[in-house]
Amino acid sequence: MSRIGKKPIPVPKGVTVKIAGDAVEVQGPKGTLRQPLPPGIVFAHEGTDLIARLERDDRALGKFHGLARSLVANAVSGVTDGFKKELDIVGIGYRAEVKGKQVHFALGYSHPIVFDIPSGIDIAIDKQTHITVTGVDRQLVGQVAANIRRMRKPDPYKQKGVRYTGEVLKKKVGKTGAK
Repeated sequence: MSRIGKKPIPVPKGVTVKIAGDAVEVQGPKGTLRQPLPPGIVFAHEGTDLIARLERDDRALGKFHGLARSLVANAVSGVTDGFKKELDIVGIGYRAEVKGKQVHFALGYSHPIVFDIPSGIDIAIDKQTHITVTGVDRQLVGQVAANIRRMRKPDPYKQKGVRYTGEVLKKKVGKTGAK
């Protein structure tokens, strides 16, 4: 049995949880999420908590016990508080701008890069170089932030590019002159 899977999920006030056969639907002040469940995992209400249980005591099902609990806990946390990832654009002339449901990036290429904002995600840009990605779904927020970072990964030599806020890069030494 999973230690994480055994932990109860506290459900705060203002959040409603509907348990269907193959999914859990969570509604809260920030939105609604539907989390599909792996087969063999069942959720039940116990007071103000949600408990993840296995249908049968099987080692193969035990792998998904903690996973299912974490996914539903993230859904409950997302509809109450939401999730946020922050990125910084570093480099001369590198900048970003939100135009409607698109973000236009100038990242040192010969052309601007247009990024479509998926539904359920909000992107805010401060001073043209600080990007904040917010949303209810933790996986989607992380994936959008990773896709933005992938547009211009940080260069290990000059440290230019798109990076997560607080990310520490290992700087490499460039070429040395002839002796």
